[in-house]
Amino acid sequence: MPEETPTIETREEVMFFDTDIGGVVHNIAYLRMIETARTRLAAKLGMQLREMAKTQVYPVVVRTEIDYRKPATLGDELIISGRLERVERVRFWVAFEVRRAGEETVLITCRQSLALVQMPQGKPMRLPSDWPEKYSHLFLK
Repeated sequence: MPEETPTIETREEVMFFDTDIGGVVHNIAYLRMIETARTRLAAKLGMQLREMAKTQVYPVVVRTEIDYRKPATLGDELIISGRLERVERVRFWVAFEVRRAGEETVLITCRQSLALVQMPQGKPMRLPSDWPEKYSHLFLK
């Protein structure tokens, strides 16, 4: 039976180290925030950090698409929303939006494609066998 689409929401306060000289969030800081949200989303998908460390199977980013629509600035509280977007045989897509707390305006949109990789060999793995049924509404046939 299909499960609900896994989602995550995290919050980040923009710190000095997130900004450039003008107090605007630097692009790499957004990717760090998205990394945190993606790691928490992976845990909801059954990929907890300690288990990955034991099995040496990791979700690896294959592609990142990001659109910077409006800047965040020093001191902003940001909400990063993420969801599983699409499932294929050997990769899956996640999507994120970044908003300022209390506002509807989307500052950043991001999509990432990931594949499971067995380390240290770097061998690509198939996604879990239950995913096509579990996420049938997201599975690309």
